[in-house]
Amino acid sequence: MEFLAANELSILRWVHIIAMVYWLGGEWGVFQTSYHVTNRKLSLEERKRHMETAYRIDILARTGIVLLLPLGLHMGKLYGFVPFLEGNGIWWMWLLFITWLAMTWTAFIKRETDIGIAVTKTEEILRYPLIAALVIVAGMAFMGQGPVEVGEGSYWYPSKMALYAWALVVGLFLRLVMRRWTERFRILAQRDDPQQETALEREIKQARIAAYIYWFTISGVCFLGSVKPF
Repeated sequence: MEFLAANELSILRWVHIIAMVYWLGGEWGVFQTSYHVTNRKLSLEERKRHMETAYRIDILARTGIVLLLPLGLHMGKLYGFVPFLEGNGIWWMWLLFITWLAMTWTAFIKRETDIGIAVTKTEEILRYPLIAALVIVAGMAFMGQGPVEVGEGSYWYPSKMALYAWALVVGLFLRLVMRRWTERFRILAQRDDPQQETALEREIKQARIAAYIYWFTISGVCFLGSVKPF
């Protein structure tokens, strides 16, 4: 325990880097796999196997993105930016995000069921107030107000929060596309449906554009956390 206490910030930074790597790398894996998911030349079973691979890669990326926020807030507390997390506040914060992570994994494990789809939709809905809260808190920090206290030389922290919120927005669209994969493949397993195939291809093309925006955003989050430019 003494070692953990003495190296708390360094350990958190290490886990934060790992989470970022899984987030960035995982999204690239899903991106590449999507080409096979929409390839009509492959059998439906083969395409479903590629979809299963995409989901197994994506759960690591999803885990990474969920962990980044509590890790960032915890480090922010150590930096003195988030004083409201002092004392028991840090434990309540982690409990909240462990619950979010549990929902993410439940949605993954039960993804082929109605329960899994329902949990996924619930988690997506809960992201909206979280995104709004992050944007508001970041804006208040720049105005010298609110729960996040920063000053000259530390405005990178609320900037990182705002960029993370934008990443959640892009991620919501990508999650919607993957959820629709499951729904559309359910229909295709029952019958040939050109309309579903066309919709699948259209959504994947849109998702690939979003993926490039996603990677640029993730790189921006990395840059702010590493360089701390302002």
